[in-house]
Amino acid sequence: MQKLIKPLVFVALLGPAAWWAFIIWRAYLGDVAYLGPDPPKTLALVSGEWSIRFLMLALAVTPLRYLFNYAYLWRLRRMVGLYAFFYVSLHFIVFVLLLLELDFSALAKELSERPYITLGFMSWILLLLLTMTSFNRAQRALGRNWKRLHRGAYIAAILAVMHLIWIVRSDFGEALLYVVILAVLLGYRVLHKYSPKARQFAFRKL
Repeated sequence: MQKLIKPLVFVALLGPAAWWAFIIWRAYLGDVAYLGPDPPKTLALVSGEWSIRFLMLALAVTPLRYLFNYAYLWRLRRMVGLYAFFYVSLHFIVFVLLLLELDFSALAKELSERPYITLGFMSWILLLLLTMTSFNRAQRALGRNWKRLHRGAYIAAILAVMHLIWIVRSDFGEALLYVVILAVLLGYRVLHKYSPKARQFAFRKL
């Protein structure tokens, strides 16, 4: 049964991207109902939403592994992290391709004049670095520094949430939800490291 878990999770995580690829294909054929009056903006918002969801999911793997004593989750951690980078990259591509129309001088201007764009770009750069060093060979080459480097995922998530907060400006409901989720996920890591009681607690006992 465990042999099926990884491919099933892989397909499930690909689902949102596949669905929106289908919607874009339908729009290409003339059915723009799902994309609304401003398709580039719709795709930018949707890709951004899925980006931050996958970042939160990637950070949730470790707490879930400890809280439910399910060691197999370790085998999914890298895949979920790579998917998080995939969705953040889609968001970046939509921004550069559809909103800026591949005008890289406009990208430079956005980065210099809009701090929330800079935060999002910094988050993507960090995730790019983590993705490039996520494989076994890089882990062996970096040794103990590998863990230190990959704690950069926490910074990337914080930057992404700040990026979201800056964008919404008025309706902070969803942004606040992600702030709370991120605080819980990072707070649990601190408790697990420094509190013996937190390390011993689990919903599922072995």
